[in-house]
Amino acid sequence: MKRTWTIIGVSDVPGSFKWYQSLFGQPETAPGHDYFGQILDMDGTVLLCLHQWGAHEHPSLMSPDEASPGNGLLLFFRVDDYETVLKRARALVDRFEEEPHVNPNTQTREFSLRDPDGYYVTISALSAPQRRGPARGPNKRLQPTKARKRA
Repeated sequence: MKRTWTIIGVSDVPGSFKWYQSLFGQPETAPGHDYFGQILDMDGTVLLCLHQWGAHEHPSLMSPDEASPGNGLLLFFRVDDYETVLKRARALVDRFEEEPHVNPNTQTREFSLRDPDGYYVTISALSAPQRRGPARGPNKRLQPTKARKRA
């Protein structure tokens, strides 16, 4: 297997499509259909599929009344523009489920919010911030031999 397509049931595909595009800073486009859309990365990789509840009679996508949307599912996205996504997320929701913090397991910054259908969405920085150590003086062992003798 090379790729997995996560498909979630949503009540309003165009509305959810716009919400996720806003979160990821993508140009606003329409989904392929009123009942199905794919959120794509810039290289065409499918990030998330949105499927209208009840369309096509898929057993697990019949109705949000059968189970709470997102029960047993965590949408976890790693992004290379964490601070920018954080700003966009603050404009999309009134409150976060988890405020920005450093995940002790990944050592990356992350936060969590709910999408319009109640799915739990976690956004994580792609990598941990680089630590900046204290400034050091020149390392004499790395200086050329002649310079060391003169010092």
